[in-house]
Amino acid sequence: MSKVLIIGCGGVATVAIHKCCQNSDVFEEICIASRTKSKCDALREKLESTTKTRITTEQVDADKVEEVIALIQKVQPDLVMNIALPYQDLTIMDACLACGVPYLDTANYEPENIQDPQWRTIYEKRCREEGFSAYFDYSWQWAYREKFEKAGLMALLGSGFDPGVTQVFCAYAQKHWFDTIDTIDILDCNGGDHGYPFATNFNPEINLREVSAPGSYWENGHWVEIPAMSIKREYHFDQVGMKDMYLLHHEEIESLAKNIPNVRRIRFFMTFGQSYLTHMKCLENVGMLSTEPVLHDGHEIVPIQFLKTLLPDPASLGPRTVGKTNIGCIFTGKKDGKEKSVYLYNICDHQECYQEVGSQAISYTTGVPAMIGAMMMLTGKWNRAGVFTLEELDPDPFMEALNRCGLPWKVEENPMLVD
Repeated sequence: MSKVLIIGCGGVATVAIHKCCQNSDVFEEICIASRTKSKCDALREKLESTTKTRITTEQVDADKVEEVIALIQKVQPDLVMNIALPYQDLTIMDACLACGVPYLDTANYEPENIQDPQWRTIYEKRCREEGFSAYFDYSWQWAYREKFEKAGLMALLGSGFDPGVTQVFCAYAQKHWFDTIDTIDILDCNGGDHGYPFATNFNPEINLREVSAPGSYWENGHWVEIPAMSIKREYHFDQVGMKDMYLLHHEEIESLAKNIPNVRRIRFFMTFGQSYLTHMKCLENVGMLSTEPVLHDGHEIVPIQFLKTLLPDPASLGPRTVGKTNIGCIFTGKKDGKEKSVYLYNICDHQECYQEVGSQAISYTTGVPAMIGAMMMLTGKWNRAGVFTLEELDPDPFMEALNRCGLPWKVEENPMLVD
């Protein structure tokens, strides 16, 4: 009997939990744990009559290793799915090692406090040596490789869509379509409309940090960093239409640069509307995106965290969001000595997602791959000791599960390329 501990009960976790319950032959028992147990209880009450999966709930502060250890010892799971915040990746990995349990997450580690002197010293050294300044990177979790290998445990990093499915797409293209891949452009288009003047589709703090940071891409063996939002392209997305998209730094570039042999260039683009960019620039100009604590009426507050309390909860956007997402990868390279280009992508409808699991498509496209990654591990299709990103593993069973579990993929040969 397989038992999974799921830490987190936000928008993405809710989707993953729904999908686990739809696959009760694999997920026979799940325990949902978060800081707010009442959210877990409400979700259990909603789902338990619809599934054969046995659902229990617990309370945990995932910032505290000892609390996570105590919870794992109580639940005795076969796998821990970390669908909380990336701030908590390391504490949960430490707890999994202490308890001898495999680990999965959906986004790589970044610190909540970017002014911590110890972290800052390591970060500034990495900026100088690697050439990019994003607060998030894989080095902290890759440092756990030997520990997980020696423990005979698997840790799967970034089992969302991007990162996650986009890396599986790269592995699939490398295995089946190309002898060598020359360039990879990852395109993330959200053509949805939620009707608010300004809102973020996932955790506002993480989202706004990512978008307001310098962009970067991999080219000819090194990083090229650019000012935030300074490279813009237009692209016509299937079933969405023409959209403006901007080059961002994104975590999967770092691992793909190491794991796709001889790739010359990797870029990541995300679409944004002008209203979103105008609001974000205004908030940045007045200091509302700052992570530095400030004093307000004698109380210390972090501006971006205060802003988060004012913005709509991403989990609440489902009923009012219409339109579609289109996320995928454009590859160029060679096969049998001939030039080749392929576009591999998924289209997801916001309202169809809401009808199925009560969520908009942004949470859906992350939550479903989290469940599939866990399924790969629990069924033994992915079973290796160490710390891995998804392109390091056999893509075929994951690709089959995407079609079966709600994220079918499409292929276009000789697509329009991004200049």
